Amino acid sequence: MAVLFLHYPKCTTCKHALKYLKDHDVNVKERHIVEENPTEEELKIWIAKSGLEFKKFFNTSGLIYKELGLKYKIKEMSMDEAVKLLATNGMLVKRPLLITEEQVLVGFKEPAYEAVLTSLK
Repeated sequence: MAVLFLHYPKCTTCKHALKYLKDHDVNVKERHIVEENPTEEELKIWIAKSGLEFKKFFNTSGLIYKELGLKYKIKEMSMDEAVKLLATNGMLVKRPLLITEEQVLVGFKEPAYEAVLTSLK
């Protein structure tokens, strides 16, 4: 079974995560997060599956996040508003995203990836 891996190829964290997956012989289906933005429908499913609040899906260190002043606006946003905004630009989405049938990981933390790999076996 392949895992879906959304990333921005120039992102150092994404490179480390992808290397980790390949080093562990994981069948990865790569998707460029900017060239193929996550859709509203995908984001709703992934947020629910992740168990995280929608705010964790924002790339808070990104330029667009800062330019739009989202640090303050996000506190007042509904999930639907956030999902609509996230679906407009892949650079707003925290990356990488690792999606399996049962789990969604946001960002890269080796212990979390290790746990997912163990569950795939």
